[in-house]
Amino acid sequence: MKKLLIVFALFLSINSFAQVNSAQTVSVWQAKEYSKDISLFRAKYFLFNRVLGVSEDIKTFELIPLAASSSGELTTLFYKSEDFKKEGLILGFYGNYWNDAGVIYQGYSFKNLTKEEAIEFMDKISTSIGDNSKFMGKNSDNNNIYFKYKDIDVLVYYSGTGAIIRLFWNGFDSTWDGLAFDRSKRRFEKKLK
Repeated sequence: MKKLLIVFALFLSINSFAQVNSAQTVSVWQAKEYSKDISLFRAKYFLFNRVLGVSEDIKTFELIPLAASSSGELTTLFYKSEDFKKEGLILGFYGNYWNDAGVIYQGYSFKNLTKEEAIEFMDKISTSIGDNSKFMGKNSDNNNIYFKYKDIDVLVYYSGTGAIIRLFWNGFDSTWDGLAFDRSKRRFEKKLK
């Protein structure tokens, strides 16, 4: 009886302190919506503090989430300020980190691309995929292309669902699935008109 009680107590303690992968408890849709909502909230400060500049005068700007990757690691946002005559694209990068105590927390950072840089960046990705689709399609997941755009390293390959774009920037490794990329590009171009 004592042995059975010890085994039961041991089993109970193991289950009580087990870590659960939080990514498994969140659906793809929830991750995308969370990413868009939290990006909109956090990017407002980034935009007026780092891109437009803090002012004692009242200034205005628009900030609109375009699309979030299904992984929740990357969100794109369109911005426009008539007061500063600026518009562009903000890339919101997210990743999970662990501290020394084993506590998981989410790190994030934003990358600003001016209107011209955003157009050039997304066109380069589109052109690269189009020009190399035959090569990547020959051996999905194994045939890759890559290039650098300013300080962003870009890796592209095909999976069963289409093009996968991985962006490496500032310590982040974010997956931008082809559907989210296409949405971002299309919505960005629509906002520019």
